[in-house]
Amino acid sequence: MEIDEALALAKHIHMIGIGGSGMCPIAEILHHEGYQITGSDNNESETLARVRTLGIPVAIGQRAENVTGAEMVVYTAALLPTNPELVAAKEAGIPTFERAKMLGALTRRYQNCICVCGTHGKTTTTAMLTQIMLQAKASPTAVIGGKLPLTNSNGIVGESETMICEACEFQDTFLQLAPDVCVLLNVDEDHMEYFKTLDRLMASFRQFASMATKAVICNGDDFNTRNTLDGTKLKHVITFGRGENNDFRALNVVMNGALPRYDLHYHGEYLTTIQLQTPGEHNVSNSLAAIAAAMYAGVNVMDCETAITSFRGAGRRFEVLGTCRGVTIADDYAHHPKELQVTLTAAKQMGYARVWAVFQPFTFSRTAMLLNEFAQALSIADRVVLTKVMGAREMNTYGISTADLAEKCAGSVWFESFEEVADYVLQNAAVGDLVLTLGCGDVYKAAHMMLDGKR
Repeated sequence: MEIDEALALAKHIHMIGIGGSGMCPIAEILHHEGYQITGSDNNESETLARVRTLGIPVAIGQRAENVTGAEMVVYTAALLPTNPELVAAKEAGIPTFERAKMLGALTRRYQNCICVCGTHGKTTTTAMLTQIMLQAKASPTAVIGGKLPLTNSNGIVGESETMICEACEFQDTFLQLAPDVCVLLNVDEDHMEYFKTLDRLMASFRQFASMATKAVICNGDDFNTRNTLDGTKLKHVITFGRGENNDFRALNVVMNGALPRYDLHYHGEYLTTIQLQTPGEHNVSNSLAAIAAAMYAGVNVMDCETAITSFRGAGRRFEVLGTCRGVTIADDYAHHPKELQVTLTAAKQMGYARVWAVFQPFTFSRTAMLLNEFAQALSIADRVVLTKVMGAREMNTYGISTADLAEKCAGSVWFESFEEVADYVLQNAAVGDLVLTLGCGDVYKAAHMMLDGKR
């Protein structure tokens, strides 16, 4: 049974791993549409607390009896096939679908689905666009990869026909979606354990862009993006960037410390001046993409400016968590060398005495394939502290370890546990330093240990 048919028949949907950042907004949308939702997860979290405020019952611990009465089961991609709830659902003949399938089905229910894709910047741009649409009272529905401070959530359910959706290329999951508008930020080598070659990665983005029924809004300055779309028959193309051939342009870019300001032009006409409150020159491109998408959706430029200038970032995107003993602690999701490069470059422009990079390598394949690039990016920091590689979904068939990266990072140290990392940093960081935990795994735990003063 296909998911659209199953959705039409089901009334009670059970969600395994409902507390995940990608699952919680889907639960909210389904609940809003009138489905009876139940869920389960292994640990309490802020997202679970939010789900419960909607009246959705959540079981802690995953047991076969939790799926009793469900007519459909949706599960997170991180689930093992031996999960007792998943096994019980399949044995009972209950239709089961992975999260990406469900998200795809939901995108087909909106007349104007704006999907934000690209190797870097998806969460920030999706959050920016959502904030613009919300403050412009456009009432969008949104699914974001990080928390939007304005709503204190990863998503929101609106009343309009517009849905804003972060679209991830990992294992081609974004091909499950139904974009009306595709926002393509950039194309860079990542997830190469799956795609193998840049050409195959570009082909995947090309296919996704071709699925857009209304428009493709793309980075005209990005070489790989231009090559990806070259020769592709698309409905309507809108470009953004600094180059003179772009539709939306950022001119006269000035850095106020690490905060960019620029003049926004559209088809050669000055519209307004944008002052960003998110650090890093790369956010010029992200904000241009968000503004272009919002204006295409009908938001006027002044509403775009008001919202963009009040945007302070998304969760885990250069998120300042607090201070400990005069040391500023921040956290960022950067897990690719280019992301590390732009984040650390921005950090160095902020006037701190020293910048510490506390980096958790994520997946053995990425660490092995981009080892030299990681070392080069980390060299921007004044001090480098590494954790062991988080293998996540992989086995270490590459024979790689953090010691290999540490050997290429002069003066770096590495530790097995977050407790050791926090202890070392607190003993050696000085007043006026910035400590940035970096990575898409759970390295943020080390940041919170530092804030708690754990030694």
